[in-house]
Amino acid sequence: MTVNGGVSFWLQQVGMPTPRPALPGDLDVDVAIVGAGYTGLWAAYYLKRDQPGIRVAVLERRFAGFGASGRNGGWLTNSVTGGREQYVKRHGRDAAIAQQVALNETVDEVIRVAGAEGIDADIRKGGELNVATTPAQLARLRGYAASEQTWPATDLELLDARQAADRVNVAGVLGATWHPHCARIHPAKLVLGLADAVERLGVAIYENTTVTEIRQGEARTEHGTVRAAHVLRATEGFTPDLHGEHRTWLPMNSSLIVTEPLAASVWNEIGWNERDTLGDMAHVYMYAQRTADDRIAFGGRGVPYRYGSRVDQDGRTQERTIASLGALLARFFPGAADAAIDHAWSGVLGVPRDWAATVGLDAATGLGWAGGYVGTGVTATNLAGRTLRDLVLGRDTELTRLPWVGHRARTWEVEPLRWLAVQGIYGAYHAADRAEQGGRSTTSPIAHLADLVAGR
Repeated sequence: MTVNGGVSFWLQQVGMPTPRPALPGDLDVDVAIVGAGYTGLWAAYYLKRDQPGIRVAVLERRFAGFGASGRNGGWLTNSVTGGREQYVKRHGRDAAIAQQVALNETVDEVIRVAGAEGIDADIRKGGELNVATTPAQLARLRGYAASEQTWPATDLELLDARQAADRVNVAGVLGATWHPHCARIHPAKLVLGLADAVERLGVAIYENTTVTEIRQGEARTEHGTVRAAHVLRATEGFTPDLHGEHRTWLPMNSSLIVTEPLAASVWNEIGWNERDTLGDMAHVYMYAQRTADDRIAFGGRGVPYRYGSRVDQDGRTQERTIASLGALLARFFPGAADAAIDHAWSGVLGVPRDWAATVGLDAATGLGWAGGYVGTGVTATNLAGRTLRDLVLGRDTELTRLPWVGHRARTWEVEPLRWLAVQGIYGAYHAADRAEQGGRSTTSPIAHLADLVAGR
């Protein structure tokens, strides 16, 4: 029987954490961080490592890792959210290259810190493989590869069908791209280990403490007000729940299923020996990993958005989403078609109107922020945490000069416009994928139209 919800398989597998105490009342600190996911915890970690005497408090409405940090697909990869070209237009090509290099280096930084702090997060740096299974996908893949190979630091390889299948034997694969700057991780092990490391440094984490409003010099909660010279917002997909932030980022829904551990005979057929993360070139794309205990964790879009920017509480997933992900997994890996689906869950990610991640600090107010990772935050959160450290400490560094620093996107439209837009966008992407699966050899025009509406 499939377990549905329970926040995530990852958290259920390691055991749900014992809640830390809530904020006991009003508090004065130097830095208040709202959100105990990767972003907030990395910012706390680097601030306290650099300045042991600084007073840092992290405020979390449920528990560390409750959001995307404890639910994601486990891709520690070098993606530039929104693409490098956006930075070329505003900052020049060198700035765009610097952003990519910084993310490449961040993959290794996370691995380094996990080792230094004794965090066993099932890390395996096997690279990222993206496959094409239709002629239209293959055409996009080749175009993508040609573009990527004009940039330094991408290290992307274009693979033919045989080379792709040698890495991961996806049924009907026509080609793939691969790059080395990615590691598979166990998301919950990383975030829970990071929370413990932060506490060992002397940072207070207050759980079951809902922040309702962030203002200059204070974070207001149901249990009291935390006063601080710097208040950092690290709430990602839950940002719309804060006063005045309802249209800042859209909480996009993503869902995952995980199989039972597969038999050695199935793995002999599939391969996947290097534990690459796996994605595809569909418009409504999938993402997957081979877990440390030999399951397949397989994700994609279910219900993309809930009216009014509502977010779920326990990760429960619609049955039709579980069925569609299971069908796609079976299409990719026929040998795993009869495997039981042990767990299904969902979570939300933060999407800015221009689909570009950002980090920043208003020096006049002391209010900082980071997020809008659009599902590529496992690596970017660490870069954001180190950047917030430098911004809070008033440093001019290579990190603070990266082009994503200080970027702001316009707000999302009011309802029902944004609900209608998201439904239309993903309806168009699904239709385009069906047409291509049915034999269309070029990208469907409705996918290009959806891109324009989405602002991508």
